[in-house]
Amino acid sequence: MNVLSDRINNLSTSQTLAMAAKARELKAQGIDIISLSLGEPDFNTPDFIKEAAKKAIDDNYSAYPPVDGYADLKEAICKKFKRDNGLDYKPSQIVVSTGAKQSLYNIAQVMLNDGDEVILPAPYWVSYHEIIKLSGGVPVVVATSVDTDFKMTAEQLEAAITPKTKMVWFSSPCNPSGSVYSKAELEALAEVLLKHDIYVVSDEIYEHINFSGSSYSIAAVPGMLERTITVNGVAKAFAMTGWRIGYIGAPEFIAKACTKLQGQVTSGANSIAQRATIAAVEADPSVLSHMVEAFHQRRDLVINMMNDIPGFKINIPEGAFYLFPDVSSYFGKTIKGVEIKDANDLSMFLLEYANVATVTGEAFGNPDCLRISYATSEEQLTEALKRIKEALA
Repeated sequence: MNVLSDRINNLSTSQTLAMAAKARELKAQGIDIISLSLGEPDFNTPDFIKEAAKKAIDDNYSAYPPVDGYADLKEAICKKFKRDNGLDYKPSQIVVSTGAKQSLYNIAQVMLNDGDEVILPAPYWVSYHEIIKLSGGVPVVVATSVDTDFKMTAEQLEAAITPKTKMVWFSSPCNPSGSVYSKAELEALAEVLLKHDIYVVSDEIYEHINFSGSSYSIAAVPGMLERTITVNGVAKAFAMTGWRIGYIGAPEFIAKACTKLQGQVTSGANSIAQRATIAAVEADPSVLSHMVEAFHQRRDLVINMMNDIPGFKINIPEGAFYLFPDVSSYFGKTIKGVEIKDANDLSMFLLEYANVATVTGEAFGNPDCLRISYATSEEQLTEALKRIKEALA
């Protein structure tokens, strides 16, 4: 008799978290590992947000909060959506959750029935695939490559649609590729979605870490607000990964369903973190400019150094803090006695011989690539890329 459920046995472990755990293990053994595996800013949460949290403690925000979030936080999120994205949401369309990851899980649970297909342009964020599977959905992967800037075209979307297609999930700026969809590209995708009456999850958690000079939400395309669930949060832009606050803007019936589910699973998100989030979403995004500028400089540094590594093929990512080099030129080669069959092998080789932790692109639906996070100091990045180049020489 199987003690554990088929559900958990069929679920893959998060490879980003697995690689981070492995890197920590080696560090604990005294090995000097540089980790470029985790999607986490290396900045501290801004002081004005910490002050808001301290005040919330002193003001005794210690009782259960409403399941879908404090009313004044939901008002502040509505204003943020209007200010930054040109989207008109009412507080009844907002649900605050324990991180954007819970927001995504809620959406999958309330919208997918067994066999419903969800189109995922690859590379996609590692957890989309497993959350969809866990909810009975069938991920339909649409491959993209470094040559197309890792973006899905309207033609590719059209070709992937079947009578079972219910949704499309994507992120822009994208984790893991850093690609940002332009207004024109989103309008072309929206035209296909509207024609087939398909819902879209637009994950915009990296919206402020954007070097393209333009940020556009697919929900702003006429007709798309009613078919889009916009997912966001404060983890990445405000360096608040551990505060665990994400939120959605959605058609009201979907928001209500997410609240109903959350009421049975976790109830409301952390009360103190919610109060701190009000300060974050009310702040002008210009308070983040020092972080964005630092990420931009690091991106350019990493691109310059990576251009010196033979066999690494890269695009110029316009957002987030990742590079996603195509490393397939190494497949089939033997380096230092190690046969490199795929990106998994290369990732493990770099951990062992360069003492640098990366994540295999296979985790993101693109087995030709590696994800490299540049959310660490320029000194660490310079040393890491020097080690990678030497190990592969």
